Amino acid sequence: MASGPTERVVRTGVEDIVLRVRDAEPLVYGAFVDCNMATAWVQDEYRIFPGKHGEDPVWGPADHLRMGSGPVPSSALTRSEPELVRLDLPPNAPAGSAGLHGAVWFESIHQDTRDPSGHTLYALYHNENYPQTLPWDEASGTGLRDHDWPPGLLGDGSVQAVPRIGVMRSTDAGASWDDRGILLEDGDDRMIRLPVNRNFCFPGGVGDPSAVACGDHLYVFFGEYAYPEAWSAGGWDAPTEAAAQCIGVARVPLEDLDEPTGRARRWDGVAFEALWDGAGAPIRSLQIDDADGGGPVSQGDRRYYWGPSVSWNEHLGVWVMLMGRVDGPFWVGDSVFVSINTEADLGAGDASQRWSTPVELLSRPGRTLWYPALQPTDEPDDVAGRRSGIRLGRRARLFVKDIPRGDLVSGQDRYGSDHLVELEREVQP
Repeated sequence: MASGPTERVVRTGVEDIVLRVRDAEPLVYGAFVDCNMATAWVQDEYRIFPGKHGEDPVWGPADHLRMGSGPVPSSALTRSEPELVRLDLPPNAPAGSAGLHGAVWFESIHQDTRDPSGHTLYALYHNENYPQTLPWDEASGTGLRDHDWPPGLLGDGSVQAVPRIGVMRSTDAGASWDDRGILLEDGDDRMIRLPVNRNFCFPGGVGDPSAVACGDHLYVFFGEYAYPEAWSAGGWDAPTEAAAQCIGVARVPLEDLDEPTGRARRWDGVAFEALWDGAGAPIRSLQIDDADGGGPVSQGDRRYYWGPSVSWNEHLGVWVMLMGRVDGPFWVGDSVFVSINTEADLGAGDASQRWSTPVELLSRPGRTLWYPALQPTDEPDDVAGRRSGIRLGRRARLFVKDIPRGDLVSGQDRYGSDHLVELEREVQP
């Protein structure tokens, strides 16, 4: 006799908040995903913006950034490649000139509430560059110097990419986009090079943003990988590096999204005062202590959380963050974690830092799990309320990219959902 759907209760340790994780009918996305799934309602359509666009000297040029849509979330989130719409995106500019460089992935969408049509969208994008695509410019002191560069995800024949975060804008509901510039970036002097770096991932930089509007600011949660000061092999210090890394947060005024460069400020440990290209302070509760396997990202054998996906839960009035965890080189990690923040106003004091200690939400031993996120269901209240991946109700679908362990090149990964997650307060006896 076949068993019915299973249910697990995940206790977050926060004000009796629990997550009930239930088996659900699988939903599988039928095209390329390598980022957080950026989503938004545009009138009566749920729209998604997955894929990659632009130059990449290691993995090859990409033209996969597309738009999918449907009348309910599941119809958009199960599209196949032929059903997606190609976007009008800015081309790459020649190396050494102004413009868009490297490859981009859309990871979070902010819908401008000042536009009653809902057609004005801002996409926060993850942007990866190399010394070939963003060469060092002595006059301006920008770009990447091509020396002592560590090997990347394809081994000794490749080099590591450096991520940064930018903003694009659409005024036609996502059909075409113009680049508004870089929002957050780490400079070349903070890159962790050979012989210290052996993680095969990033030598530094900021990436994988998840953005939520609160008050008159957009709060951007991101992974931080750089050294917090000018780096040198002789002066490198493991505790100094580790103290500056993991998941950080910055904010930018909503009114500055059209011209974002220089306008964002990172959390500096006390307030949002660190510059957009300076060293901020990561969220301490999301760092992993050395005794638990944490430590400097550059070493390749230390654990750290990454790839945050943040949403506001209307049912409980709390912020929810999902994240992956790296347990070894090449971004290996088989689990998804959840953290809760009960402070509604992220701009009040240190509210943006008050995240609970992460607890495991999902584990698949022998697999690698990337980009976990919650998406709305097809239930009438979710559809009528135009809930999206950044604003959810009591129930949501858990999506994640599932990769065979150690296999980043065969294309045998799967982005999909096998579980329904329900948030509630546990009734005490």
